[in-house]
Amino acid sequence: MVKDEDCCATHLIDGDGEFNVAGVDSFVKKVKLAECGIYYVVVAIMGPQSSGKSTLLNHLFRTNFREMDACDGRSRTTKGVWIAKCVGIEPCTIAIDLEGTDGRGRGENVTFEKQSALFALAISDIVLINMWCNDVGREHAANKPLLRTVFEMMMRIFSPRKRTLLFVIRDTSLKTPFEKLEFILREDIQKIWDAVARPQAHKSTLLSDIFNVEVVALSSYEYQEEKFIEEVAQLRQRFSNTISQGGLAGDRSSVIPASGFSLSAQQIWKVIKENRDLNLPNHKVMVATIRCGEIATQKFNQLMENRDWLALQQVAAQSGPVQGSGKRLRSILDAYLSEYDMETMDFDEGVRNSTRKQLLESKAFYLVHAAYATILEHLRSLEEFKVKQSFNEEGLFDSSASTSTTSFEASMPKFRQGCADATMQKANLDSSIVGKKLLCDKDADASHSAKLSELKVKYENQLSTSLTEKVDEALLEDGGKDVWALIRDMLKFEVANAISTFSTELDGFQLDEETISKMKQNLMNCARNEVEKNVRGKADEVLTLMKKRFESVFNYDSDLNPRVWAKKKVIKTATKDAHSASLKLLAVLAVIRLNEMQDDIENVLFSSCLKKEKKKKDSIDPLASRTWNEVSSEDTLITPLECKKLWNQFIKETKHHVQEANKELKARNKWLCSLMKTVPEVIGLVLTAFACAAERVDSTRPDSMG
Repeated sequence: MVKDEDCCATHLIDGDGEFNVAGVDSFVKKVKLAECGIYYVVVAIMGPQSSGKSTLLNHLFRTNFREMDACDGRSRTTKGVWIAKCVGIEPCTIAIDLEGTDGRGRGENVTFEKQSALFALAISDIVLINMWCNDVGREHAANKPLLRTVFEMMMRIFSPRKRTLLFVIRDTSLKTPFEKLEFILREDIQKIWDAVARPQAHKSTLLSDIFNVEVVALSSYEYQEEKFIEEVAQLRQRFSNTISQGGLAGDRSSVIPASGFSLSAQQIWKVIKENRDLNLPNHKVMVATIRCGEIATQKFNQLMENRDWLALQQVAAQSGPVQGSGKRLRSILDAYLSEYDMETMDFDEGVRNSTRKQLLESKAFYLVHAAYATILEHLRSLEEFKVKQSFNEEGLFDSSASTSTTSFEASMPKFRQGCADATMQKANLDSSIVGKKLLCDKDADASHSAKLSELKVKYENQLSTSLTEKVDEALLEDGGKDVWALIRDMLKFEVANAISTFSTELDGFQLDEETISKMKQNLMNCARNEVEKNVRGKADEVLTLMKKRFESVFNYDSDLNPRVWAKKKVIKTATKDAHSASLKLLAVLAVIRLNEMQDDIENVLFSSCLKKEKKKKDSIDPLASRTWNEVSSEDTLITPLECKKLWNQFIKETKHHVQEANKELKARNKWLCSLMKTVPEVIGLVLTAFACAAERVDSTRPDSMG
């Protein structure tokens, strides 16, 4: 038999029902149970008095529970509940030896039996039911009252975790086959379960929903010791790696972490003794709350005694900022937070997180706040920051109000560095303390930022309006000019004007050069983005714009006078000019050319869409591609292939204008022809009329009479 220190057998609950708090705490420390997390197993054994429970545990787990001495008679050996560590079993396994049932020591008082049975069920993963072979099929001797108690007690435990009931039939013989014994036992177990009064919520609950029932048989220890030891050795193998899937303790849901085992067992026994219903999920939260609070308090106290922590806070508070003090303080705090996280990782997540924040982080950061505020007061004592800035009538910072602007600006980096060194990352510092970092003008900070934002929006809107109008005008320009050159020049001009006046207004804010430079750059980027946005919008409606361009050039001459279709040549010339103007618009909108770049897009479009040269059969269509040469995809708005499709669609939709012009020319010519045919007849009639008129005039003269 092994020595005491190997298994550390300890009285858990004495015969009077008193929980041995000090003894269990000592046991947990000796066997280093707290280090196991949730990777540990609890095995309890129940059975009649003097049925060999302790003997079985000692051989099975190499414990040293007190065994009955037959020479002293068959009497109660185990009083109350004992606990020991199983030797040589992985994962860490704890054996619990319960006082035997149906003993004369307690007589008809079965209260402790029921209480200890419920206690074993609540804290155990596996419960061994020890019984004699000859008692299988009997009523009292077969522990049926105990089983009935176990099942009834289970109804009082609200627990989602399945437990294993391992029935150990002792002193089997060849006369009764094990299979027959197991059948009778399982049948009796099912009858007991069916007869147990259950609450409405568990009316349809099956035995298999709550328990995994296993049955094993062992030979007589007294008459077949060697065989008994051999069979126990085989059974011991089943307790190796019991928490694996399919193992005897495979269901690990709602397991209390090992560091809370003592507290959990103590609270469970207290609830049972007070005859209250035991809700294990709520119990798990309660244990997590207490243990996480204890661990958080322990870590906070250790932090408060940390010499580096105290020294850094003291030096920073007395002499001002210490380089990197914030990071160093954060590093020390994170070390204790990590220890807390490791020790509580197996407890309820919500409980451990809220406890971490309430009892550890908030208390530690509260101490940081005081030191931080003191450091800022050291910074404010600098002479450079004693003159307060004020606003002028226009609502901007008035540089003339400060007599030490240069000194102030020169000291700003020192101020920022001091704040940075003192700040702890994720410290959630109070807003009033954080506001002290803005020593330039603490009271007017919000107004200062708002006015800067208004100024920024004002110039962005001005640029947006101006650029939109002028880009639209440039895109509609049809004078043979380089449209993108006009847009680039216009963009530079508008941005330069905006930045000039913008810079003048920024002078009143006394901003550093880096900030001013960034604001100017943002304004330039805004202007460029506005142009790109406008052009992309035009590219989306390029077919409509091309048709409008065609109608304008085709129907009106260069002086904007309506065209008169007097000759076929006029129609051809107008058609060619309109096609060229529309195709040029397509070339302009095909790509963005805000960066000066050379491309051959216009020539490619004109040679592919307008020229009537015969193409060789094996020649490559330049518009069959999805990219333009030397143009990035970011700058491409309309691909060559899309240009080809757009042009074909454009030709179809503008063809009727040419047809109408030809119809008008044909009608005009027809009218002129008919007019020419009637001219001779009209002239003859006119001459005849003139002749008749002349004769009448001659006949009325005096000299022509008689």
